Amino acid sequence: MTQSKHDDPNPGRAFASLSPPVWRGSTVVFDSIRDFCARAARSPDGFSYGITGTPTARLLEDRIAALENGKRCVIAPSGAAALMMVVMSYVRAGDHLLLSAASYSSLASLADKWLANLGVEVEYYPPRIGAEIEERIRPNTRMICLESPGSITMEMSDVPAIAEVARRHGVLTMIDNTWASPLGFRPLDHGVDFSVEAATKFFSGHSDVMMGSVAMQSEEHYAVLRDAQGTLGLQVSPEDCFLVLRGLETLAVRVRAQGEATYRLASWLESQPLVERVWYPPLASDPGHAWWKRDYRGKGCLFSLQLAPAPQEAFDAFFDALRHFSIGASWGGVHSLVAYYPAEMQRNRRYSATDRPLIRLAIGLEEPDALQADLAAALGAFAERRA
Repeated sequence: MTQSKHDDPNPGRAFASLSPPVWRGSTVVFDSIRDFCARAARSPDGFSYGITGTPTARLLEDRIAALENGKRCVIAPSGAAALMMVVMSYVRAGDHLLLSAASYSSLASLADKWLANLGVEVEYYPPRIGAEIEERIRPNTRMICLESPGSITMEMSDVPAIAEVARRHGVLTMIDNTWASPLGFRPLDHGVDFSVEAATKFFSGHSDVMMGSVAMQSEEHYAVLRDAQGTLGLQVSPEDCFLVLRGLETLAVRVRAQGEATYRLASWLESQPLVERVWYPPLASDPGHAWWKRDYRGKGCLFSLQLAPAPQEAFDAFFDALRHFSIGASWGGVHSLVAYYPAEMQRNRRYSATDRPLIRLAIGLEEPDALQADLAAALGAFAERRA
């Protein structure tokens, strides 16, 4: 069938919906050859090819930017891809990169396996750091990568102090803010240049989407990252954009409920005889609590446990006894998850906070009473096999 470009698929029929439309397409068509030849001028906001998104993606980016109290946002196919996009956009051979030792493992792999081999000087710094990071800045320092709280051991950094030092020295700052979400902490308000979220987690909320986002204030940075998105081929499915847009509708309700349940369970676990330590900044016992209390509004849904010394069989029994927690590495969805990080992994980490195995818990939207009973049974099974 031959179709005219002027055909209207829905003539005279108005349609309004509370749900955003899903714009799909790889090819953008132009009204004239002049428009086609000038298509590069449409960047960074306009559309010239599907790899930089459709109106569905732009709507999501606008909403995330508003949540972050930023002016601009660029999305990527995963949280890891968002982190890589920022670093690869700015760091070059001969530059010095400061990286938190508690950063997400994919970012550390990029630094160790790629950047170091490309002539970038990679230096890890202790996660519990503030203004003293100034001692590590060199004339060629290009970027500081933060994650606060840090992965697994939840170390807090003094983010405003680090951002202030970086700005004085003309150094860029990027933070993985996924733990708090912009509802709990807004890095851009504290002087950070790039706020990265794994939209896979809280934004999506249902463990069925992979996506990342980068929010910023600078139009110049926005243009650079939009160009990087196209150059690196970091296209995001419009269907996934729709799912995250839908997830954002319940974000505040979920984050609040999950945070309250998490605080309750973490506080209870802290009182259990076989629990040596709970790694969770909202608890007054946590070393980073003062910085969390000063800067953060949300309690997060992720924390780690350090249990009493025991053979591996006891840890196996702990996991086998759980009924409401699924074993999995992600978090931020409505279902509770548990993960295990062996002692060897902790010993091999730079500036490791412990040399003991850790259990990481992500609290979902199940009844807190049921989750507490589940954990009590697991601790009981742990005790039996520990004896």
